[in-house]
Amino acid sequence: MNETVHIPIMMEEILTQLPLKSGDIVVDATLGGGGHALALFEKVTPDGRLIAFDADQGALERFRRRVQSSKRGKEAIQNGNIVLVHQSFSGLEEALHTLDIHHVSAIFADLGLSSDQLNDRSRGFSFLSDGPLDMRFDTSCGESASDIVNTYEERVLAKIFSEYGDIRDAGKLAKCMVSERAIHPFVTTMDLVKFAEHTMRDRRASIPPATKLFQAIRIAVNREYEVLERFLNQAVHKVSNRGRIAVLSFHSGEDRIVKAKFREEARGCVCPKSFPVCRCGKKARLRLITKRPLVPSEEEIRSNSRSRSAKLRVAERIFSEET
Repeated sequence: MNETVHIPIMMEEILTQLPLKSGDIVVDATLGGGGHALALFEKVTPDGRLIAFDADQGALERFRRRVQSSKRGKEAIQNGNIVLVHQSFSGLEEALHTLDIHHVSAIFADLGLSSDQLNDRSRGFSFLSDGPLDMRFDTSCGESASDIVNTYEERVLAKIFSEYGDIRDAGKLAKCMVSERAIHPFVTTMDLVKFAEHTMRDRRASIPPATKLFQAIRIAVNREYEVLERFLNQAVHKVSNRGRIAVLSFHSGEDRIVKAKFREEARGCVCPKSFPVCRCGKKARLRLITKRPLVPSEEEIRSNSRSRSAKLRVAERIFSEET
């Protein structure tokens, strides 16, 4: 796939919540289709920098071609005003250190799959078309979805289905999967779809049976929750004073992690109320900009149904002598 078909979600809200100016350094931690990245870069030009991360080499190459199609974009990459990093955003701190960047003005992360990934049947993310059962963001390393469903123990599969997919009867589903793979190993996405349709029938469900199963396996393949937690820990350290962190999530598990981290970092003293003075010394490092997550407008949902479940949380860095 040479061109992106991804439509960036909640663009207006994100640009409003990240008040950038020329000369700032902004990180797009999940480049994807690059729509957010280009808009953020426009806010910091001509003297600012965009550092864009993605574990998907294809996403980086599509964006590079898109940017280099103009003289201005080609110069931005040549001059280091746009830097593309082939790495998961869990490597934020290391990559910025390599670039000799101590702090940045803003960090943005879109945790959703891009339409480019979903539409590429060779990646195995979508249950709407047949393809190899892969689901890796970075296809150069790690276990694929096929490895997980065909080799993981029943109890581990049950935990994945329960924790990452909120699947009822996760234990029963895992048992069925282990039995099925002994006869017919799972090789393609349609193998998994047929299995889901046969074992996860629920007339009350409003979504296809494979939806939660694919989500759970994809999260396990890419260790998404673990990677997200590492990223958030590093983001708090790398954003400058009054700089902001904005995270766009698409399902409850991700949103819970972001909400918990922001609240933890926005809380100061944790001493019991009975203590006359603080003994813990804990200082708040974030200020919550969005007490409740922002969501897409009804108009955006009508024009792009994939935005329906989006939630945007934003926090601002607070520095003190102790931090």
